[in-house]
Amino acid sequence: FVYTACSQACPVATQFLARTVKEARAALGPDRFNVLSIGFNQPFDSPEAMGAFARQNGIRDPGWGFLAADAVIPKRPSAIQRTTHKVVVLGASTGGTEALRELLEAMPPDAPGIAIVQHMPEVFTAQFARRLDRECRIEVKEAAPGDRILPGRALVAPGNRHLAVRRSGAHYVAEVFDAPPVSRHWPSVDVLFRSAAESAGPSAVGVILTGMGADGAAGLLVMRWAGALTVAQDEASSVVFGMPKEAIALGAAEEVLLLDRIAEAILRWAAREPLREPART
Repeated sequence: FVYTACSQACPVATQFLARTVKEARAALGPDRFNVLSIGFNQPFDSPEAMGAFARQNGIRDPGWGFLAADAVIPKRPSAIQRTTHKVVVLGASTGGTEALRELLEAMPPDAPGIAIVQHMPEVFTAQFARRLDRECRIEVKEAAPGDRILPGRALVAPGNRHLAVRRSGAHYVAEVFDAPPVSRHWPSVDVLFRSAAESAGPSAVGVILTGMGADGAAGLLVMRWAGALTVAQDEASSVVFGMPKEAIALGAAEEVLLLDRIAEAILRWAAREPLREPART
Protein backbone atom coordinates (compact mmCIF):
# COMPACT_ATOMS: atom_id res chain seq x y z
CA PHE A 1 0.00 0.00 0.00
CA VAL A 2 1.52 3.30 -1.07
CA TYR A 3 0.11 6.38 0.67
CA THR A 4 0.63 9.70 -1.13
CA ALA A 5 -0.88 13.03 -0.11
CA CYS A 6 -0.24 16.73 0.19
CA SER A 7 -0.66 17.34 3.90
CA GLN A 8 -0.87 21.13 3.86
CA ALA A 9 -2.33 21.97 0.44
CA CYS A 10 -4.90 19.14 0.44
CA PRO A 11 -6.01 18.52 4.05
CA VAL A 12 -9.30 16.88 3.02
CA ALA A 13 -7.53 14.39 0.75
CA THR A 14 -4.98 13.72 3.48
CA GLN A 15 -7.71 12.98 6.02
CA PHE A 16 -9.45 10.66 3.55
CA LEU A 17 -6.24 8.74 2.85
CA ALA A 18 -5.42 8.51 6.55
CA ARG A 19 -8.85 6.95 7.12
CA THR A 20 -8.21 4.59 4.20
CA VAL A 21 -4.93 3.50 5.80
CA LYS A 22 -6.72 2.64 9.04
CA GLU A 23 -9.58 0.82 7.29
CA ALA A 24 -7.22 -1.22 5.10
CA ARG A 25 -5.12 -2.20 8.08
CA ALA A 26 -8.22 -3.26 10.02
CA ALA A 27 -9.50 -5.33 7.09
CA LEU A 28 -6.23 -7.07 6.29
CA GLY A 29 -4.80 -7.36 9.77
CA PRO A 30 -1.52 -5.88 11.01
CA ASP A 31 0.56 -8.85 9.86
CA ARG A 32 -0.57 -8.51 6.25
CA PHE A 33 -0.52 -4.75 5.92
CA ASN A 34 2.12 -2.07 5.83
CA VAL A 35 2.56 1.31 4.17
CA LEU A 36 5.56 1.16 1.88
CA SER A 37 5.94 4.88 1.45
CA ILE A 38 4.36 8.15 2.47
CA GLY A 39 4.76 10.93 -0.07
CA PHE A 40 3.94 14.59 0.38
CA ASN A 41 4.38 17.63 -1.86
CA GLN A 42 4.42 19.66 1.37
CA PRO A 43 5.78 17.01 3.76
CA PHE A 44 6.05 16.81 7.52
CA ASP A 45 8.11 19.58 9.07
CA SER A 46 9.98 17.37 11.53
CA PRO A 47 10.97 13.73 12.06
CA GLU A 48 8.89 13.78 15.24
CA ALA A 49 5.72 14.77 13.34
CA MET A 50 6.21 12.00 10.80
CA GLY A 51 6.98 9.47 13.53
CA ALA A 52 3.83 10.43 15.43
CA PHE A 53 1.70 9.96 12.30
CA ALA A 54 3.32 6.58 11.66
CA ARG A 55 2.64 5.38 15.21
CA GLN A 56 -0.98 6.57 15.12
CA ASN A 57 -1.60 4.64 11.90
CA GLY A 58 0.33 1.47 12.70
CA ILE A 59 2.99 2.10 10.07
CA ARG A 60 6.17 0.17 10.75
CA ASP A 61 8.37 2.10 8.31
CA PRO A 62 7.65 5.84 8.44
CA GLY A 63 9.65 6.51 5.27
CA TRP A 64 12.04 9.23 6.40
CA GLY A 65 12.89 10.08 2.81
CA PHE A 66 9.75 12.21 2.65
CA LEU A 67 10.78 14.78 5.22
CA ALA A 68 10.51 18.37 4.04
CA ALA A 69 13.81 20.00 3.14
CA ASP A 70 13.01 22.78 5.61
CA ALA A 71 12.86 20.18 8.39
CA VAL A 72 16.57 19.35 8.08
CA ILE A 73 18.16 22.65 7.01
CA PRO A 74 19.75 24.20 10.12
CA LYS A 75 18.00 27.40 11.16
CA ARG A 76 20.07 30.57 10.96
CA PRO A 77 19.34 34.27 11.48
CA SER A 78 17.76 35.99 8.48
CA ALA A 79 20.32 37.00 5.85
CA ILE A 80 20.75 40.47 4.38
CA GLN A 81 18.17 40.61 1.59
CA ARG A 82 20.33 42.14 -1.15
CA THR A 83 23.77 41.32 -2.49
CA THR A 84 25.57 41.79 -5.78
CA HIS A 85 27.14 38.32 -5.48
CA LYS A 86 25.55 35.53 -7.50
CA VAL A 87 25.42 31.80 -6.90
CA VAL A 88 24.53 28.83 -9.11
CA VAL A 89 23.07 25.60 -7.71
CA LEU A 90 22.95 22.40 -9.76
CA GLY A 91 21.17 19.13 -9.05
CA ALA A 92 21.54 15.84 -10.90
CA SER A 93 21.16 12.09 -10.56
CA THR A 94 21.25 9.34 -13.21
CA GLY A 95 23.37 10.56 -16.12
CA GLY A 96 24.44 13.58 -14.14
CA THR A 97 28.15 12.93 -13.94
CA GLU A 98 28.63 13.47 -17.66
CA ALA A 99 26.07 16.27 -17.82
CA LEU A 100 27.88 18.11 -15.03
CA ARG A 101 31.24 17.54 -16.72
CA GLU A 102 29.95 19.07 -19.96
CA LEU A 103 28.35 21.98 -18.15
CA LEU A 104 31.33 22.79 -15.93
CA GLU A 105 33.83 22.45 -18.78
CA ALA A 106 32.00 25.33 -20.47
CA MET A 107 32.43 27.61 -17.45
CA PRO A 108 35.14 30.31 -17.65
CA PRO A 109 37.52 30.99 -14.74
CA ASP A 110 35.39 33.94 -13.60
CA ALA A 111 32.08 32.05 -13.61
CA PRO A 112 29.76 32.58 -10.62
CA GLY A 113 30.29 30.34 -7.62
CA ILE A 114 28.58 26.96 -7.96
CA ALA A 115 27.21 24.40 -5.50
CA ILE A 116 26.32 20.90 -6.73
CA VAL A 117 24.35 17.91 -5.53
CA GLN A 118 24.94 14.75 -7.55
CA HIS A 119 23.35 11.60 -6.14
CA MET A 120 26.41 9.48 -5.46
CA PRO A 121 27.81 7.34 -2.60
CA GLU A 122 30.27 9.07 -0.30
CA VAL A 123 33.28 7.07 -1.46
CA PHE A 124 32.94 8.47 -4.97
CA THR A 125 32.14 12.16 -4.53
CA ALA A 126 35.69 13.26 -3.70
CA GLN A 127 37.03 11.30 -6.71
CA PHE A 128 34.35 12.85 -8.92
CA ALA A 129 35.28 16.35 -7.76
CA ARG A 130 38.99 15.73 -8.38
CA ARG A 131 38.26 14.45 -11.90
CA LEU A 132 36.24 17.58 -12.70
CA ASP A 133 38.94 19.77 -11.24
CA ARG A 134 41.48 18.28 -13.66
CA GLU A 135 39.21 18.73 -16.67
CA CYS A 136 37.66 22.15 -16.03
CA ARG A 137 38.97 25.73 -16.06
CA ILE A 138 37.28 26.42 -12.72
CA GLU A 139 38.30 24.91 -9.38
CA VAL A 140 36.15 21.92 -8.36
CA LYS A 141 36.36 20.32 -4.91
CA GLU A 142 34.27 18.30 -2.53
CA ALA A 143 32.50 20.72 -0.20
CA ALA A 144 33.68 21.06 3.39
CA PRO A 145 31.88 23.00 6.13
CA GLY A 146 32.58 26.72 5.81
CA ASP A 147 34.01 26.60 2.27
CA ARG A 148 33.32 29.87 0.49
CA ILE A 149 31.36 29.64 -2.73
CA LEU A 150 33.53 31.91 -4.82
CA PRO A 151 33.64 32.93 -8.49
CA GLY A 152 35.57 30.32 -10.41
CA ARG A 153 34.86 27.58 -7.84
CA ALA A 154 32.38 24.68 -7.76
CA LEU A 155 31.66 22.68 -4.62
CA VAL A 156 30.31 19.12 -4.82
CA ALA A 157 28.20 17.80 -1.95
CA PRO A 158 29.86 14.87 -0.17
CA GLY A 159 27.94 11.61 -0.30
CA ASN A 160 25.66 10.84 2.65
CA ARG A 161 25.65 14.47 3.83
CA HIS A 162 23.47 17.40 2.89
CA LEU A 163 24.80 20.60 1.32
CA ALA A 164 23.17 23.99 1.85
CA VAL A 165 24.05 27.52 0.76
CA ARG A 166 24.39 30.07 3.56
CA ARG A 167 25.08 33.79 3.56
CA SER A 168 28.06 35.11 5.46
CA GLY A 169 27.93 38.88 5.12
CA ALA A 170 27.76 39.59 1.41
CA HIS A 171 29.25 36.20 0.51
CA TYR A 172 28.02 32.60 0.35
CA VAL A 173 29.45 29.64 2.22
CA ALA A 174 28.81 25.91 2.14
CA GLU A 175 27.01 24.30 5.04
CA VAL A 176 27.64 20.55 5.12
CA PHE A 177 25.69 18.61 7.71
CA ASP A 178 24.21 15.28 8.75
CA ALA A 179 20.42 14.89 8.72
CA PRO A 180 17.86 12.30 7.60
CA PRO A 181 17.33 11.81 3.85
CA VAL A 182 15.03 14.24 2.06
CA SER A 183 13.12 13.14 -1.06
CA ARG A 184 14.76 9.76 -0.37
CA HIS A 185 18.23 11.20 -0.98
CA TRP A 186 21.24 12.17 1.05
CA PRO A 187 22.52 14.62 -0.22
CA SER A 188 19.25 16.03 -1.48
CA VAL A 189 18.80 18.50 -4.32
CA ASP A 190 15.71 19.86 -2.57
CA VAL A 191 17.82 20.82 0.46
CA LEU A 192 20.34 22.67 -1.72
CA PHE A 193 17.68 24.46 -3.77
CA ARG A 194 15.57 25.52 -0.79
CA SER A 195 18.63 26.88 0.98
CA ALA A 196 19.57 28.88 -2.13
CA ALA A 197 16.06 30.31 -2.31
CA GLU A 198 16.33 31.44 1.29
CA SER A 199 19.89 32.72 1.20
CA ALA A 200 20.20 34.14 -2.32
CA GLY A 201 16.70 34.66 -3.71
CA PRO A 202 16.92 36.50 -7.06
CA SER A 203 20.74 36.38 -6.90
CA ALA A 204 20.64 32.64 -7.61
CA VAL A 205 20.07 30.38 -10.58
CA GLY A 206 18.91 26.81 -10.10
CA VAL A 207 19.44 24.09 -12.69
CA ILE A 208 17.90 20.62 -12.49
CA LEU A 209 19.62 18.09 -14.72
CA THR A 210 19.03 14.54 -15.87
CA GLY A 211 18.00 12.09 -13.18
CA MET A 212 15.44 9.59 -11.95
CA GLY A 213 12.73 10.58 -9.49
CA ALA A 214 11.58 13.98 -8.30
CA ASP A 215 14.30 15.26 -5.97
CA GLY A 216 14.81 18.97 -6.59
CA ALA A 217 11.48 19.68 -8.32
CA ALA A 218 9.82 21.22 -5.26
CA GLY A 219 13.00 23.08 -4.31
CA LEU A 220 13.30 24.55 -7.80
CA LEU A 221 9.74 25.83 -7.52
CA VAL A 222 10.61 27.57 -4.24
CA MET A 223 13.60 29.15 -5.99
CA ARG A 224 11.36 30.44 -8.76
CA TRP A 225 8.98 31.91 -6.18
CA ALA A 226 12.00 33.64 -4.61
CA GLY A 227 12.87 35.34 -7.90
CA ALA A 228 15.71 33.09 -9.05
CA LEU A 229 16.23 32.02 -12.64
CA THR A 230 15.23 28.35 -12.85
CA VAL A 231 16.29 25.98 -15.62
CA ALA A 232 15.47 22.35 -16.43
CA GLN A 233 17.36 20.16 -18.87
CA ASP A 234 15.15 19.14 -21.79
CA GLU A 235 14.06 15.60 -22.55
CA ALA A 236 16.11 15.22 -25.72
CA SER A 237 19.44 15.71 -23.95
CA SER A 238 18.56 13.94 -20.68
CA VAL A 239 19.69 10.38 -20.00
CA VAL A 240 16.68 9.97 -17.69
CA PHE A 241 13.94 12.59 -18.00
CA GLY A 242 12.67 12.21 -14.44
CA MET A 243 13.73 15.07 -12.20
CA PRO A 244 13.49 17.71 -14.96
CA LYS A 245 10.09 16.40 -16.02
CA GLU A 246 8.75 16.66 -12.47
CA ALA A 247 10.08 20.20 -12.15
CA ILE A 248 8.48 21.23 -15.45
CA ALA A 249 5.16 19.67 -14.40
CA LEU A 250 5.20 21.75 -11.21
CA GLY A 251 5.81 24.95 -13.17
CA ALA A 252 9.19 25.27 -11.47
CA ALA A 253 11.29 25.71 -14.62
CA GLU A 254 11.33 29.16 -16.19
CA GLU A 255 13.53 27.84 -19.01
CA VAL A 256 13.77 24.34 -20.53
CA LEU A 257 17.05 23.99 -22.40
CA LEU A 258 19.25 21.54 -24.20
CA LEU A 259 22.24 20.59 -22.07
CA ASP A 260 24.68 22.35 -24.38
CA ARG A 261 22.81 25.65 -23.94
CA ILE A 262 22.60 25.71 -20.16
CA ALA A 263 26.09 27.12 -19.55
CA GLU A 264 25.33 29.98 -21.95
CA ALA A 265 22.07 30.67 -20.12
CA ILE A 266 23.87 30.82 -16.77
CA LEU A 267 26.54 33.18 -18.07
CA ARG A 268 24.00 35.46 -19.71
CA TRP A 269 22.04 35.55 -16.47
CA ALA A 270 25.23 36.40 -14.57
CA ALA A 271 25.86 39.28 -16.95
CA ARG A 272 22.17 40.26 -16.83
CA GLU A 273 21.85 39.88 -20.60
CA PRO A 274 18.57 38.65 -22.12
CA LEU A 275 18.33 34.92 -22.70
CA ARG A 276 17.80 33.58 -26.19
CA GLU A 277 14.52 31.83 -26.92
CA PRO A 278 14.85 28.49 -25.10
CA ALA A 279 14.22 25.03 -26.48
CA ARG A 280 10.90 23.81 -25.03
CA THR A 281 9.37 20.37 -24.58
